[in-house]
Amino acid sequence: MTDDAERHAQKMAKKKAARDKIMSTKTGEKGLIVVHTGKGKGKSTAAFGMIFRCIAHGMPSAVVQFIKGGMSTGERDLILSRFTDLCQFHTMGEGFTWETQDKTRDTEMARAAWEKAKELIRDERNKMVLLDEINIAIRYDYVPVAEVVEFLATEKPAMTHVVLTGRNAHDDLIEIADLVTEMELVKHPFRSGVKAQQGVEF
Repeated sequence: MTDDAERHAQKMAKKKAARDKIMSTKTGEKGLIVVHTGKGKGKSTAAFGMIFRCIAHGMPSAVVQFIKGGMSTGERDLILSRFTDLCQFHTMGEGFTWETQDKTRDTEMARAAWEKAKELIRDERNKMVLLDEINIAIRYDYVPVAEVVEFLATEKPAMTHVVLTGRNAHDDLIEIADLVTEMELVKHPFRSGVKAQQGVEF
């Protein structure tokens, strides 16, 4: 072994020992409140990755979509065609707010979605519940943030993971969350005239 290779091996051995020591203290488990927010792409995509991870482990899960209408998406179509035994899927919105242009109807749909979400979260058989674009519903006051925070704090089963996506997550939601990721927009093809494309956007 060369001197350089030996130094590298020793350095990595020290890193491993330090890492193992840290990991030995991480023994707790709990149902997490996870928030994906920010202006960058990938909030729902990452959340669906977690849902598919649950499906792969045979863990029952559920999805409630608050804003997106019934348009075909890869995640929705795959779950509905292959995995309805493991993942319930509820598209409760009728499209983005600038398309519907009807606040009363949007509020009614968001309230119905929130009622369905509470039902699914209360069911302890569901190990993860994804509330897709709920942050948008909260931002437009379709669903009161105080109600969401109180429910998650007092009624969410101890071992149930809840994932909430959408831009502009409310500070109160961020405060109670266990894991918050903000997607940062650096560059997007839409600005160069490229439309949303199958397999990338939906």
